[in-house]
Amino acid sequence: MTSKDWARIAARAADDKKAFDIVVQEVREALVITDYFVIATGANNRQVDAIAEGIEEALRKEADIKPIGREGRDDLTWVLLDYGDLVIHVFQPEIREFYRLEALWSDVPTLDLAEAGIIDPVYTERIAKLLGLNGTPSVSQVAALDTVE
Repeated sequence: MTSKDWARIAARAADDKKAFDIVVQEVREALVITDYFVIATGANNRQVDAIAEGIEEALRKEADIKPIGREGRDDLTWVLLDYGDLVIHVFQPEIREFYRLEALWSDVPTLDLAEAGIIDPVYTERIAKLLGLNGTPSVSQVAALDTVE
């Protein structure tokens, strides 16, 4: 199983826990420390925790891997799961907006979430614009979140 397969599993697990703004970036050419970033957003502490737990469980069951590092489990505003060739970031909206990791690496390829089996991902307007998805039905599903953030 490849790191790309791991990224697909993680993205699908995040979607299963109702994460939004899921982005999978192939960063191997830009960074030497990892191959993929999976970045997702949860609305609150409880959801961020559930998303991170769901990803860990899915990767353990489907890929037989465990993280080599975990950060952020105390305050649950930004949880980082490090699998070596895959790094997962699960944010609350205001922290994701502040750091904008996906914008730092906006020149790297992104994985089409349909490859992970995600049919109708939900995006805020900012992330949809970054991904070139403006005008898609999924953008309107969370447009109200842009005003809350």
